[in-house]
Amino acid sequence: QLQLVESGGGLVQPGGSLRLSCAASGFSLDYDYYVIGWFRQAPGKEREGVSCISMRGGSTKYADSVKGRFTISRDKVKNTAYLQINSLKPEDTAVYYCAAERYVWGFEAQCLTSGAYTYWGQGTQVTVSS
Repeated sequence: QLQLVESGGGLVQPGGSLRLSCAASGFSLDYDYYVIGWFRQAPGKEREGVSCISMRGGSTKYADSVKGRFTISRDKVKNTAYLQINSLKPEDTAVYYCAAERYVWGFEAQCLTSGAYTYWGQGTQVTVSS
């Protein structure tokens, strides 16, 4: 059973930081060549891809809207991916999801597209408010 569990969300003031975690179980993100994508969905809006990382090689990609503030990383030993979010803004308020998919050649082109992923976590709420 492949499972992803997000954690680390919460209520943060504007300008603050959070580190979200995406812990995988039931498979090896590194050995099995998975890609992890981070997505967010605000109320009334479509799900938006913000970043993705290849668990084997570590290559990353970011949406233009988050470049410079979001950093994706991974710990192969812990089978976990992370999303560091700095300089939080009220518009970052959303449920943040991680997703996993086996890497195939050229996946980078679609790694910020939600439809490209099979496995999803339950999401973690991030609320940015003073």
